[in-house]
Amino acid sequence: MNKIISIILLVAGIIMIVFGFQASDSIGSSFSRLFTGTPTDKAVWLLIGGAVLAVVGLVGVLRLLRD
Repeated sequence: MNKIISIILLVAGIIMIVFGFQASDSIGSSFSRLFTGTPTDKAVWLLIGGAVLAVVGLVGVLRLLRD
């Protein structure tokens, strides 16, 4: 059961990272970058959340493979 959860977290993290990159290339993010120098909060949170989920999922999968 833990292996399935770890794989789901890893896949969800990768999907969130992809959506984060797409959101950072959007028109709204371009305008935000033009005026503030940073992408939109949505893009940043998708990238951060995706990275955290992917790392947690990867650690879980590697820990279960080691045992």
